[in-house]
Amino acid sequence: MELAVEARSLVKVYDGRIKALDGVDLKVEMGKVFALLGPNGAGKTTLMRILTTQLKPTSGEAFVFNFDVVHHGSEIRRIVSYIPQEMSVWTDISGYENLLIYAKIYGIDSGSREKAIEEVLRSMDMEGVKDNLVRTYSGGMVRRLEIACALLAKPKILFLDEPTIGLDPSARKAVWEKLTSFKKDFEATVFFNTHYMDEADLYSDEIAIINKGKLVKLGSSEELKHSVGGEVIVFGINGNDVGEDVLEAVRSSSLVKDVIFHNSELSVVVENAEIALPSIIDILKGKGVPAKKISMTKPTLDDVFLKYAGTRLDTIGRISEVTQVRRMIRRG
Repeated sequence: MELAVEARSLVKVYDGRIKALDGVDLKVEMGKVFALLGPNGAGKTTLMRILTTQLKPTSGEAFVFNFDVVHHGSEIRRIVSYIPQEMSVWTDISGYENLLIYAKIYGIDSGSREKAIEEVLRSMDMEGVKDNLVRTYSGGMVRRLEIACALLAKPKILFLDEPTIGLDPSARKAVWEKLTSFKKDFEATVFFNTHYMDEADLYSDEIAIINKGKLVKLGSSEELKHSVGGEVIVFGINGNDVGEDVLEAVRSSSLVKDVIFHNSELSVVVENAEIALPSIIDILKGKGVPAKKISMTKPTLDDVFLKYAGTRLDTIGRISEVTQVRRMIRRG
């Protein structure tokens, strides 16, 4: 098994006091699609920037295709491409001109540039808009251009920080179709952060949940959902009046596997929802906690994230923030 990424006891401390990464151990196999899930400030971008040699770790080790990120930065930069959340193309020139600049940055010789640019334009379905100013592109087209620029180098591993945040569902699907095609054609590894649970679920081979600088759970989507177990009963509670005594009473039931209370929702993990529901309702009534609505589901990645990170991803707020910034940049 050849590893694309390996981290050992990786620590990053900012200003001598803010611990962004706290002993991260990680292995990512070559040719896999790896997703990193975590709330804002969990350490996702810090980890990615260390692996792409933009930051040095405070302690620990990290390797990309066996190259040490501290001592072999130039070797790593030849085989990776990185697409940040921030806009990475110029909006006052055309898509073609952006690709030409990146081709020169990557050191593609003048005799091969046109062919390389044509290939990535075709792979991203952008031949028809290559001469248009980037400020006239939609958000999805801008992201596809950024990916096209990154693919010019034909990287062995592609790092993407929130690759489709703020895009509409059809644009997100189009981007992932292109990424999947690139991975297959070049047997590349894809390492990405995302706020979209469905992306991690649909496209990744393995998922890691990171919280407060620590990796708290790792596995395939199915393995993670199976780790929650059974079914999930969600009770909508009026207000935030669920105390620790209520949680302990529910948790003490032999029919209950886990209990989490967050944002006026009591999530109860059970083996069989139909059997457990009457008993849990009786416990809540006995504690004077009325449920305004009840729903039952199989565990989702959102349930997995809530269990291991203790919160839900603030998807709406983060998407709105990034979308607004990128739109402002595009408009100049």
